[in-house]
Amino acid sequence: MVQGTVRAGFPSPADDFAEKRHDLNDLLITHPAATFFWRVRGTSMHGAGVADGDILVVNRALDPVHGDIVVAEVDNDFTVKYLHRRAGRVKLVAADPTFPDIVPREGQVLTICGVVTAAIRKFR
Repeated sequence: MVQGTVRAGFPSPADDFAEKRHDLNDLLITHPAATFFWRVRGTSMHGAGVADGDILVVNRALDPVHGDIVVAEVDNDFTVKYLHRRAGRVKLVAADPTFPDIVPREGQVLTICGVVTAAIRKFR
């Protein structure tokens, strides 16, 4: 449960009054039957705030649009990347430019599994 808000600057005496408790399910999951979780392995999306070890909240009920971070399946491998859609063409782009774009070849199946709506990271 989330207690309330916390300042990253100087504390305020008014902060002694905690907000209502928040349920993480309510905050992170808008479509329970269409939401799943993936643990990230790798660093290609670090520049987008997605780090190795994060748990992604992925929503299959959302229609993916250009610029969304998505989980996709290509040749039975799963990856998390930016979705780029332009002029009827689709490609997956890493936040780290040293990783190559994934552009489906003729006959290759690229399936968008869902849109990433949140990342959960433990610090300790």
